Amino acid sequence: MKAKRLLSLALAAGCFAATGAFAQTVKVGVVLPFTGVGAEFGQQVDRGIQTFIRLNPDAFGPYKVEIVKRDSKNPSGAEAKTAVQELIAQEKVDILAGFIYSPDAIASAPLVTAAKKPMVIMNAGTAWITNLSPMISRVSFSMWHSGFAMGEAAAKTLQAKTAVVGYTDYPPGKDSLDAFQRGFESAGGKLLDTIPMGGPGQVPDFTPFFQRAKDKKPDVFYVFVPSGDHAVAVTKTYEALGMRQAGIRLVGPGDLTPDHKLQSMGDNAVGLITAHHYNADLDNPANKRFVAAWKQAYGPNTTPDFMGVQGYDGMAAIAHVVKTLKGSIDADQAMATLKGWKYADSPRGPIMIDPNTRDIVMNEYLSELVKVGGRLVQKNIGVIPAVKDMCKELKAGKCAQ
Repeated sequence: MKAKRLLSLALAAGCFAATGAFAQTVKVGVVLPFTGVGAEFGQQVDRGIQTFIRLNPDAFGPYKVEIVKRDSKNPSGAEAKTAVQELIAQEKVDILAGFIYSPDAIASAPLVTAAKKPMVIMNAGTAWITNLSPMISRVSFSMWHSGFAMGEAAAKTLQAKTAVVGYTDYPPGKDSLDAFQRGFESAGGKLLDTIPMGGPGQVPDFTPFFQRAKDKKPDVFYVFVPSGDHAVAVTKTYEALGMRQAGIRLVGPGDLTPDHKLQSMGDNAVGLITAHHYNADLDNPANKRFVAAWKQAYGPNTTPDFMGVQGYDGMAAIAHVVKTLKGSIDADQAMATLKGWKYADSPRGPIMIDPNTRDIVMNEYLSELVKVGGRLVQKNIGVIPAVKDMCKELKAGKCAQ
């Protein structure tokens, strides 16, 4: 009996070895601000991750994925760096993901290089971040995607001849300024002034910055802020200073029109024109399914914004890696697998990872905020297909390094 039992155990072990892939677990370390000033952003990305998992239960094949979360707390980069160290050394994660703020991703780049851990950025938008490590790929955006597109559209579509730029003074803000300026001037526009407007932490009083812009009498005022409450304050200040009545059009990237804050922006935001890769009003089957699943899970008054869809698409990229590598994550193979990856079922439309830059290629949508049935809606008035990160295409600044 004992010999039979040992034989049975040996056979069972052999079967398990033959089908061991079915029992493998891939650990994904997710670094997001779950508390502090960026908690709303972290929640958006986290909910996007969970929505992908719910809607696509077979995307990972037979392999189990364990999400290990760490709180990056504030935009300094220090807490994110500590979180990444813990996830690598203590949790032994296979892949890292998340990263709302650029300083968080920048501080983490040397760690993932040294440890050879694939890192999927789900938000941080400073263009040259992907140049910092061969282990980094981005499924979100670079500030150059929307900034350059908005610059060209301001000159060509809105017929603006002059502009002023106001920007939050940290790496993504500077990128957004450079991108808009390059696009606007290449299309014949003239930049009259550039105005740094505080940091990404607490929302500043925008009044002196906007008054300076108003005094320049530009055709358009291009504003970049890190979304959320900053965006609400932007539209309120714009209206309070009578800039609309002065004939100055407010334009910017989609950070100015976060879907989850849209209704709280009120009539102040009507007429605002943005260029961005996603809004919840996009009319395609994948987005309708995504928005419906989101509202079912988190409440009818909740709405996914661009950060939510970036969490969703980030998990789609990770699922592709897990399934392709059969649950055994080798860093170099993972990065090779991501290069050239295409995903037709994103709520934002078709996306691809550029094999040369490891950055995303996607549509940019030109949208105008209008009021329909008492609600603010993003009316899509144009699309620029398959937009690459123009910073790297033009080899501008640090993107040339």
